[in-house]
Amino acid sequence: MKSWLRLHRYALMVTLRRLAAQPFSSLANLLVMALALALPLLGAAILVSAQPVARQLSVTPEVTVYLATTAPAGTADAIAQRIRDDHAAQVQAVRVVPRDEALAQLRNDPTWDQALAVLPNNPLPDAVVATLTEGEHLAQRAGQLAETWQKWEHVDLVQLDSDWVQRLEAILRFARVGLIFLAACVAAVVLAAVFNTVRMQAMLQREEIAVARLVGATESFVRRPFLYLGALSGVLAALIAIAAAAAALTPLNNALLGLARSYGADFSLRLPGLPILAVAIVGTGILGALAARWSVTRSTRF
Repeated sequence: MKSWLRLHRYALMVTLRRLAAQPFSSLANLLVMALALALPLLGAAILVSAQPVARQLSVTPEVTVYLATTAPAGTADAIAQRIRDDHAAQVQAVRVVPRDEALAQLRNDPTWDQALAVLPNNPLPDAVVATLTEGEHLAQRAGQLAETWQKWEHVDLVQLDSDWVQRLEAILRFARVGLIFLAACVAAVVLAAVFNTVRMQAMLQREEIAVARLVGATESFVRRPFLYLGALSGVLAALIAIAAAAAALTPLNNALLGLARSYGADFSLRLPGLPILAVAIVGTGILGALAARWSVTRSTRF
């Protein structure tokens, strides 16, 4: 056990000496990987911050049923009762908005008062507003109910008030797929950067590796410092990327604060939680070690 620890400690010290021997090139490689890693981190910050807002907005969507203006009196009450009877499990509340009440509400708004004053009669229809119950696939259920109610007699239009929420959820799904693709591209950048770094180090240490083999050094002994170089480069790049992303969020949140306040909301961007960041650091380190092993296997065959 002591011998195993001594070998790994030696490999780590060799790696640190090699990094210190070329500080500028080492720092340049780390910055390239860190900037690439910062992009999916910022994308993840936007998704993590936007998802709670989308869930909060889409909790209880409303479906509004507009009746034809020629519908007989009492049709709105009959349709409201039919909704309660046929869809009791999916509807939380149903209310009727008479056309006269809707017109009175619009006339209370100064921006509509003058326009409505020139109309000879009330152009608004009766409406039935159904608030759906919470649960899974809420947007899908709302769309199915709207399609069913649209076919009822005396119904002119069924409007799903949460259509824009569905669009927001679709945008978030698209963003998640895009983020996965971006992460895959960044992984390729990390692989290429570590591969080239290890390859250059192997070429620089060519004579040293040849002498070590002559005196009986095993392949594991020769390759171990390069594996540490790849893993350490990945971990350091991930740490720098997290610091850079956190620093970038400060001006972004300052600019976003004014926009959020104009809508009466409290919204700010934040990085994913510590477990996710820890997984990102470890994963980048493993990715760097794999790239280093691939490179050193190909670059030390002499």
